[in-house]
Amino acid sequence: MLEPKDIDRVIEMAWEDRTSFEVIKAQFGLVEADVIALMRKELKRSSFNLWRKRVNTGVSMKHEKKRNPEIDRFKCKQQQVISLNKLSKR
Repeated sequence: MLEPKDIDRVIEMAWEDRTSFEVIKAQFGLVEADVIALMRKELKRSSFNLWRKRVNTGVSMKHEKKRNPEIDRFKCKQQQVISLNKLSKR
């Protein structure tokens, strides 16, 4: 069972386009179906539907097989440091 801070982090990672389901599995042990179930449970229905639509349209790179092989990271270089799901003030 995940702690609330871990649930928040999984949701955050699921929303990020570059973070693949494989990375979430490696970090939290949740496969794609588990992430979908968690998102369905934790998000409002409209937010969940928006997320699923985004993941399935190809905008998102949630599956490593769909990624351009030149992309070897899951975090944008310009993304700020995140600590406990709050943007760092540094």
